Amino acid sequence: MFLTHNGDVTPDEDLRAARGVRVKADALQWTFARSSGAGGQNVNKNSTKAMLTIALTDISCSETIRARFEASFDEAIVITCQTSRSQWRNRVLCVEQLVEKLNEASAPPPAPRKKTRPSRGAIERRLDSKKRDSAKKQDRKLKE
Repeated sequence: MFLTHNGDVTPDEDLRAARGVRVKADALQWTFARSSGAGGQNVNKNSTKAMLTIALTDISCSETIRARFEASFDEAIVITCQTSRSQWRNRVLCVEQLVEKLNEASAPPPAPRKKTRPSRGAIERRLDSKKRDSAKKQDRKLKE
């Protein structure tokens, strides 16, 4: 997890995600704008909204992971954050979101489901419930 000023990773350092995915700091393209919404004078005069753009070609990883990235993302990954009043904190949050997206996209697909048969108890419970529902409907017919 990334922390603010005294943390392990800042937005100005090279980025390392799981499974050997690396992104150089100079590949991170930052854009700043004024945040929207309430906030008073801070919103009106400071550009605290952070937008992080990174091209997929700037990410160094193995070929299998690159194929997963190309299937998951377009040509670039764009992350926007404006939750904090601080530009620095919004930058840190953007980096955290980028690492989360990279880790999620680089994860191997889940193992295929192993087909199993329902247990004898499950079959009996299903049949009992069908009998109860049938009896309920039969009672309705007799009352009419």
